[in-house]
Amino acid sequence: MPYLCLLHNNFDNLPKFIEKAQANSYTAIAAPINCTEVPIEFQTEPLKSTHIDCSYSDLVLSADVWNGKVITLLSDTIDCDSKNPKIRQNSEEILKKDLSWTEHLHYGGYTMLRLKSDNNINLARVASRQIKGLLLVQIPLVATKIASAVWRSDISDDVIASYQNEDTWKWWNKFRWAADFNPKMRVVLELGDDRPSKECVRRWLGEPLEALIIPSSLFIRNRHNYPVLPKAWQELIGLFLKGYVNFIVSADQNDNSLKQYAEYLNNLRDSHVEKYELQNFEDVLEIPLQPLYDNLDCYTYESFEKDPVKYKLYQDAIEAALIDRVPEDQMDKTTTTIMVLGAGRGPLVRSALNAAENTKRKIRIYIIEKNPNAVRTLTAITRKLWSGKDIQIFSKDMREFTPPEKGDILVSELLGSFGDNELSPECLDCAQTLLKDDGISIPCKSTSYINPLMSSKLYNSVRSINNHKAFGRDMLATYNNHSESGFVVLLKNVYHIGYPQALFEFHHPNRDEIIDNTRYKLLSFDVTQDCVLNGIAGYFDTVLYKDIVLSINPPTHTPGMLSWFPMYFPFTEPIDLKAGEVVDINFWRCVSKQKVWYEWNISSPRTTHIHNHNGRSCPIYCT
Repeated sequence: MPYLCLLHNNFDNLPKFIEKAQANSYTAIAAPINCTEVPIEFQTEPLKSTHIDCSYSDLVLSADVWNGKVITLLSDTIDCDSKNPKIRQNSEEILKKDLSWTEHLHYGGYTMLRLKSDNNINLARVASRQIKGLLLVQIPLVATKIASAVWRSDISDDVIASYQNEDTWKWWNKFRWAADFNPKMRVVLELGDDRPSKECVRRWLGEPLEALIIPSSLFIRNRHNYPVLPKAWQELIGLFLKGYVNFIVSADQNDNSLKQYAEYLNNLRDSHVEKYELQNFEDVLEIPLQPLYDNLDCYTYESFEKDPVKYKLYQDAIEAALIDRVPEDQMDKTTTTIMVLGAGRGPLVRSALNAAENTKRKIRIYIIEKNPNAVRTLTAITRKLWSGKDIQIFSKDMREFTPPEKGDILVSELLGSFGDNELSPECLDCAQTLLKDDGISIPCKSTSYINPLMSSKLYNSVRSINNHKAFGRDMLATYNNHSESGFVVLLKNVYHIGYPQALFEFHHPNRDEIIDNTRYKLLSFDVTQDCVLNGIAGYFDTVLYKDIVLSINPPTHTPGMLSWFPMYFPFTEPIDLKAGEVVDINFWRCVSKQKVWYEWNISSPRTTHIHNHNGRSCPIYCT
């Protein structure tokens, strides 16, 4: 559930702080773990055992409140990466003690530390050693001299000033690399006087964002004397809200507008966050279906049949094909033979029947379906609803079917999330022997697209699949290495590195003398800002007939269509990229008698190994 948190740096009575926050519509508080700050004077002295006297008693709040309503802030004066060995050693000891104390207070709760430069390797080593809950890493969205000057006594003004122009994403990137991309770390961005570019914000959307810290000083008064954020900030925060980010309001304890800030931010969130039925699927790894190899179940069929757009567009395509095929003066004496290949439970049959009724054309439908369970359903539906229609059902594999006659129109939907990953080329190439020489295939063309992306969430999701237990034993033989396997994912928490480019294209019917469905292509993508490459996103579009198109390619996505999520092809290791570099992606589609598979790597700016070589991790079986 989203939360709205209130942060005070100087409020030593936690029960009253929580009461105050709740009275002003905040659901949590963020407070320093120590009731008084750890003094910086320990730099020349041994660590004082009296440091623990700075802590609150755990009895001031109940365990439920500690765990569910408090974000503890680690000391802001320690410096685990100081050049002074005594500061470094003492800081380590204090950090270890404080982390241990936070775990005692709220096991599995939220603890926040602050990055103040890119010099944080030792901090990452110590802080990531014992994370049991979530470690929130606070970073300024834009570096400022003030943000850097309040904590270091051993560096020059020139060095402090240099931080003002730094890209603070690099602070985070260096920290998380040192912490080995620990999945228990999340980012909290602190807003300030300076605003970043929209492209900078989009890059943060590929990171594990937890919250935004909004200082009360950012609010201005509107003409009704009500605190609001400037429009430029509203627009940028709207981008962040696409990642369901939470809010932390940083305010002085004497501020009288706390409740108004809360009301305003809750309204801002409600106005930007999309509420739709697929939220539970976002960034969830799913194994692509193999309907040629496996028989689909009723749950899967039902999910597809709920799509409000796809089957209407299929109906439009069939209507257009019928009108072109049969002139008005031939309507009463010409019957068009439509073959529905891989009919499932009949949604394409319904589209064909509706198209015939709307166009007043006569049709005969041959239903070809290999799944015997689906055939039972089709038989029952035909008896009950279509008994007066010219329909015949064949429990056959379309590649081995011999029809009573050849068809005028073939209709199928073996597209998958990549256009060809459910083996539509192989199936339709065999099935086109069922089609008349001048016959029509719906769809008639499919094109796949890819672009590189950054997503810490997807990278850690792939890493967390231990021996593929998350997918059950049935998939062990199929998915031998999850880090080289393609997944279906509703992409959300990602940063797209470059615009999607066309990859492979297939035409139906394929009249080539020699049919070869292997493919290879090299595509190049410009890197506009420093980022980390985690994988490749895959999409497709398909031309059903003439100008009737289905697309999940983001720039041309068919509005309202829910049937297919994008593909995700991970890399086994993340790859640092620098602005100005070019990513060269090599992508192959390989075919044998038993299976089809994809292989991928990058050859610039660095070279990776060939992923899924010889289909060792995620083959698509033909038989």
